[in-house]
Amino acid sequence: MRILGISIFLILFTFAFANEDFNTHVVDRPLIVEFFENNEPHLKRALHLGCTSWRFAVEANNLSPWKIIPQECADYVRQYITGGAYKMEIDRVSSEAGAFAESMKLGEDGKDVWIFDVDDTLLSNVPYYSQHGYGSEVFDSVEFDKWVEKGVAPAIGSSLKLYQDVMRLGFKVFLLTWRSERHRIVTVENLMNAGFQDWDKLILRGSEDHGKSATIYKSEKRNEMVQEGLRIAGNSGDQWSDLLGSSASIRSFKLPNPMYYIP
Repeated sequence: MRILGISIFLILFTFAFANEDFNTHVVDRPLIVEFFENNEPHLKRALHLGCTSWRFAVEANNLSPWKIIPQECADYVRQYITGGAYKMEIDRVSSEAGAFAESMKLGEDGKDVWIFDVDDTLLSNVPYYSQHGYGSEVFDSVEFDKWVEKGVAPAIGSSLKLYQDVMRLGFKVFLLTWRSERHRIVTVENLMNAGFQDWDKLILRGSEDHGKSATIYKSEKRNEMVQEGLRIAGNSGDQWSDLLGSSASIRSFKLPNPMYYIP
């Protein structure tokens, strides 16, 4: 009977998700079928599976632009961020990036570049998002700017190590961020206080960049680098918009981030 019950559960669970549209991020019906509404272990298991599936779709860039995480996944994302899995996955990405950097044979002209995004690539905004539902609240640019202006975002440990290794190997380091030019001073201070030193260039959005998508903005900036004769070897970012578009790097490294999406 137990096997039969599990089989029925899986069939109903698959059917419940067959036509689900996660792009709205506010699911029209519960993720869990009512058949198991009085069976808490099954409910928790199905909810975990559903939210894991959602997070996988996020990291694979299989969702259309989304604004908030599904409300029923708020606790799942919190546990993912704070429970060790998030750090483990970031460490893995940084380790792979470091191995690739070590394998590169740099030119003697000093024109090999590694690009880093800033927010949630070098500096962590988890302290901010921990106060805002880990992405389950609609993004408030005013409140986020207040957080940025405090200049206290901590370094992501494995990203700092990668940054230092890339510098040691002789790459030029360009920081290409979605932050506005008006936050240059506090961004520089925050980065330096967190241990990031001696970058070659910090690129922030100017007035002419507002209104552009992040993908277009960052593509344009990379195009300028290539036009200057630079070679973009590596690119590290937590958003697909950090990595996609024109003048892409030889290798791109996507850090996990299920808390928000920037197109």
